Amino acid sequence: MISPLVYAGAAALANVAGALVVVRRSELGVRTLDRSLAFGAGFMLAVATLGMLPEVFKVDGAAAPWLLGGFLAVHLAQHVLTPHFHFGEETHRVSTAAGLSAAIGLSLHAFFDGVAISSGFLVSGELGLLLFLAVFFHKLPEGLSIASLSLAAGQSGARAVALSLVPAIATLLGGVLTTAGSSVLGRHGLAIATGVTLYVAASNLIPVFQGRRGAAPAVAFFGGVAAFVLTDMLLGKLPGLN
Repeated sequence: MISPLVYAGAAALANVAGALVVVRRSELGVRTLDRSLAFGAGFMLAVATLGMLPEVFKVDGAAAPWLLGGFLAVHLAQHVLTPHFHFGEETHRVSTAAGLSAAIGLSLHAFFDGVAISSGFLVSGELGLLLFLAVFFHKLPEGLSIASLSLAAGQSGARAVALSLVPAIATLLGGVLTTAGSSVLGRHGLAIATGVTLYVAASNLIPVFQGRRGAAPAVAFFGGVAAFVLTDMLLGKLPGLN
């Protein structure tokens, strides 16, 4: 079986891939990642509610406060301590500090992305793969968001890509600590990661496309939910995953 760290590393690299799209000014790539937000939101919401929550309460009787703590911690990091951050391409001029503070704020939830992937594999191969896909889908637009903030602050393309490495490294670190069994979170890690996943899906991603006209965002969102259900069914039939 492939190590969970390989999946955590692949998810982390998606941050850099998303950054490269906006740095290279690929209009098709930016539009594609922007539209993938709705799909990723649907997939993440389904993973959190149908995949993670049942496992959390099965193994952690004191999960509820940790779930809420993970949800609140991301809000604190991204929207209280961080002065300027939103998913999607930044189109207005911002200060140099905005990009850095956003990257640092994102690092908290990025750390728990890594925790979620590795914790999922500790439960089952199926859950681990589903969580990897959920994280991967939102890492691409996340990298685009960070890089576009850096460019809007007047930084070079190289610095924008370098900035995307901050949450990428945090993701890998979360995976390493969890896989090594040295995480101070212990059995509460998956509960906190579930709260983080719920926040990213419901509070970060869904509001980005919620007010947009047309059927495409809704189709993509419900398509993400359907993709989770289908993937879950297919993975459940593969030998050696559970």
